[in-house]
Amino acid sequence: MYKFLFVIFLVIGFALAARAQNPELRNKETKRDSINLHRDSVTSKPFVPKIKHDEQKYHPDSLHSPKKAVIRSMIIPGWGQVYNHHWWKVPLIYTALGLLGDAYVFNEGYYQEFLALSKYREHGTSPAPGDKYYNDYILYQGQQDQTIYDANNSYRRDRDLSIMGFIGFWGIQMVDAYIDAKFQHSYTMDTDFSFRIDPAILNQQNMLAQGFGGPVIPGLKLTLSF
Repeated sequence: MYKFLFVIFLVIGFALAARAQNPELRNKETKRDSINLHRDSVTSKPFVPKIKHDEQKYHPDSLHSPKKAVIRSMIIPGWGQVYNHHWWKVPLIYTALGLLGDAYVFNEGYYQEFLALSKYREHGTSPAPGDKYYNDYILYQGQQDQTIYDANNSYRRDRDLSIMGFIGFWGIQMVDAYIDAKFQHSYTMDTDFSFRIDPAILNQQNMLAQGFGGPVIPGLKLTLSF
């Protein structure tokens, strides 16, 4: 960010210097000026320092296999993300799958409970003391039959949604692993932003040139790389 701000201020400074021209000197040509211009036209090539650019952050890796990433994520959730060096995604994946798994266990337990109570109501029977659902039968004895049936259907629906969500998210993390691996395999993700400063000769005559005794002044050339 500091580099970017430095470039902005430097460009503004050069722009202001270029606009600060003196009309009285712009078209005034003397014998001395002609000699200086002729002499400057045969000057040698200016020295250009070599400046190293930062390496690109990511390069294509032909050995990084998207197929391996998706197969590993299919076998063990998060394994493909580890293969892609995206470790931070693993806790998120297991948190989501854990919550969906917990929702399945919760709804499955109540579904089995109300399924048994629904069968007792349909057949007009009751569980014997000591039976697994005897206490639940006594607890909901005052409820209407339709209430028990509705509760059974509700927990079954939520259980099925939990299963679908679990399978769906498993597939999503497989797709995520494949896409990340594909980018690393085939594309260059370059976040490099740099600039280069080279010496240059400014032929525009302005007020700053008065101190150099001629219509040309030394300057700097900016080269931005994206």
